[in-house]
Amino acid sequence: MKIVVFDSRVGNLHSLAKALEAGGATVRIEPDPARLLDGDALVLPGVGSFGAAAARLAPAAADLRAALLDGFPSLGICLGMQLLTEASDEGPGAGLGVVPGRVRRLRAPRVPHMGWNAVDAGADPLFDGTTPLVAYYANSYVVEPADPRSVIAWTEYEGERFPAAVRARNAWGVQFHPEKSGAPGLRLIRNFLEAARHPEPEAAR
Repeated sequence: MKIVVFDSRVGNLHSLAKALEAGGATVRIEPDPARLLDGDALVLPGVGSFGAAAARLAPAAADLRAALLDGFPSLGICLGMQLLTEASDEGPGAGLGVVPGRVRRLRAPRVPHMGWNAVDAGADPLFDGTTPLVAYYANSYVVEPADPRSVIAWTEYEGERFPAAVRARNAWGVQFHPEKSGAPGLRLIRNFLEAARHPEPEAAR
């Protein structure tokens, strides 16, 4: 498996690359958005701001959106999950629009949401063998999808319930950081790699 990880040039992608490699993947960190589809699957990592990341993706956004809607496997992590939506209150720019909806600021009393929190996961193969899943979060914004059926997991933080994971065909997004979430998080990454090896046809979703 050749996995292309988008290099937003913000943060250290070392732990994410190591987690993917531990699952048997060959990883390329790619700063050029026009080359993000030059592999078997795409990972949008979770560091940075929506506006800056959207601006960097913009030259290839139409091609990326078409590929993901056509079933190209992808995993968005934290900010990467938010980039699967249409827009964000965090800043200007358009997301990929694979998951209709937008991103809004957490309404919890304390923001950002930092640390470990339980994930209430549904019956999606991404979560096989991971439950009970307690994952690591670092977010001030959350996804608010237009269609709640796109949500495959939930989290509650200080009385606010919000999507922990979404799915649109073979595009998954997780609000937490699986690469920092211990053995269950590494299992989730392996599950993604396995799903990417055998992507579901359109009729299955």
